Amino acid sequence: MAVKESPSASIAADESLIAKAVLMPGDPLRAKYVADHYLENPVCFNTVRNMLGYTGTYKGKKISVMGHGMGVPSVGIYSYELYQFFGVDTIIRIGSAGGIGDDVKVRDVVIAMGASTNSHFADQYRFPGQLCATADFGLLRTAVEEAERMGVRADVGQVFTADQFYNDNPEAGEMYRKFGILALEMEAAGLYWTAQRLGKKALAILTISDHIFTGEALNAQERQDSFHEMMEIALETAWKSLED
Repeated sequence: MAVKESPSASIAADESLIAKAVLMPGDPLRAKYVADHYLENPVCFNTVRNMLGYTGTYKGKKISVMGHGMGVPSVGIYSYELYQFFGVDTIIRIGSAGGIGDDVKVRDVVIAMGASTNSHFADQYRFPGQLCATADFGLLRTAVEEAERMGVRADVGQVFTADQFYNDNPEAGEMYRKFGILALEMEAAGLYWTAQRLGKKALAILTISDHIFTGEALNAQERQDSFHEMMEIALETAWKSLED
């Protein structure tokens, strides 16, 4: 059977090679790690720009994992194309975040119910108001239940999606904390808005890699390899989403 030409400039794959549920870390090497350690018989479906994507089976169901890069524009491109061109229904971001909340510690899991942001990504929709970037409730509920079942303490609440990694405003972090923001990251709002616009499902499950106020931090290798609890919650949530 001939492989159909991909409609995407960023993903070179036949639609049949990509599962309905996709886990998306920012780092493509983390996608490879998930495929190698959690999926059975993984097959690489994308190498364009080295944004690696793999599909395999998890507990007998087809699941994909693919990197989404850094920042709202990058996750916006990859999530839009997966949803719109490749028939994906569910995307779960698995990534690192900087701790903000007083009770959030390095290596903790944060499940993002919503994402405040300074991104202007949603301006394209010409929404007559401020469009709230929120997770799919079904995925959110499942992820919380899976964390509880595994005995993992997961903080559930709002994160902040920033366009800046190096913020020149020294007072920003303190203001985020005043409003109950749990963690700082760079993609969730873009993913949530894209899913909302296309009538799809999205969730961000994050591991705290560093803390804005305490200064504690994991190194690059630890970020890539050590986020097992987050990965397992996401896999179980994706697996259950395929029961619908």
